[in-house]
Amino acid sequence: MLPGVTSLFQAATARAFIAGAITVFMMTGSIQSTQNKSWVSQIKPGRSVVRAQHAMVATSQPLASQVGLDVLKRGGNAVDAAIAMAAMLNVTEPMMTGIGGDAFMLVYWSKTKELKGLNASGRAPRALSLDYFAKKKFTQMPQFGMESITVPGAFDGWVTLLDKYGTMKLADLLAPAIEYADSGFPVMEKAAEDWDAEVEKLKKNPAASANYLINGRAPRAGEIFRQTNLARTFRTLARGGRDAFYKGEIARAITDYCQKNGGFLLSRLHGL
Repeated sequence: MLPGVTSLFQAATARAFIAGAITVFMMTGSIQSTQNKSWVSQIKPGRSVVRAQHAMVATSQPLASQVGLDVLKRGGNAVDAAIAMAAMLNVTEPMMTGIGGDAFMLVYWSKTKELKGLNASGRAPRALSLDYFAKKKFTQMPQFGMESITVPGAFDGWVTLLDKYGTMKLADLLAPAIEYADSGFPVMEKAAEDWDAEVEKLKKNPAASANYLINGRAPRAGEIFRQTNLARTFRTLARGGRDAFYKGEIARAITDYCQKNGGFLLSRLHGL
C-alpha cells in the first residue's frame, strides 16, 4: 500500500473508532437515562436548511439534481435546468415521470415579475368519445389500460418552455440523460422499492417487461440499470425536436402500438 494511502486509511480508521466510541457512549447514556426521557423531546428532527447565494435545484433523485446544478454552472437558467432534470428523472425514475406523460409547470420570471403557468397535459384521443364510456357504463376514468392513455403532452411542454424562457439548446439539455440512459445509473433505494411494487403489472406486457425488468424482476438498490431504448428516443428528439415526437417515427411507433393493442391514438399523416 502506498504511504499516502496508508495514512489516509489510518486516519479513516481512527475516525471510525472515535465515532464508534461516541456511539457507544451515547447508547450507554440513553440506557442509563431511561427513567428520564425529557431530553428526547428537545431533539429537533429534520435536515439542515439548504442555503445558496446564487441558485439551487431540488429533485427526488441526486443524479438529476447534479445535472441541474451543472446546467446552472454552465450559464443556463432555471428553465434550462428544469428541462435537463426532467429528462434525467425520466431515465432514473421511469415509474414517476417522462415524455410519454403530462406536465404542469409554473415559472416566475423575475425580470417582469410575472408568474406564468403551463398546462402540458395531452388531449383525449380523437377516436375516444363520451359515448364509448357511456356504453361501457364507466362511472370514472380507468386507472390502467388503453382507455386511460391521452396524447402525451410533457415533451411539447418542455419545448414550449424552452422556446419562451430557455437559453440553451435542447440537444445540450438532453445530453446528460442520454449518457446515463446508455451507460447506466445506480438505482436508488426508494426507486427500487417503487419499481418492485409494479413488477406484476409490468410482467403482463411484453414490451414493458423487456424494457423495465431484469429476468422478470425489478432492478435492486445500487444495481446499474440501462435504458438504451430511451437513449435512442432522446437522440431522435435532440435532432428533430417537437416534430420528431409528434409527427415522425416516434409518433408512428406510438400510434402503431396503440392500434395493435386495442388503443385509441390515431395518426393524422403519421402525426399525433
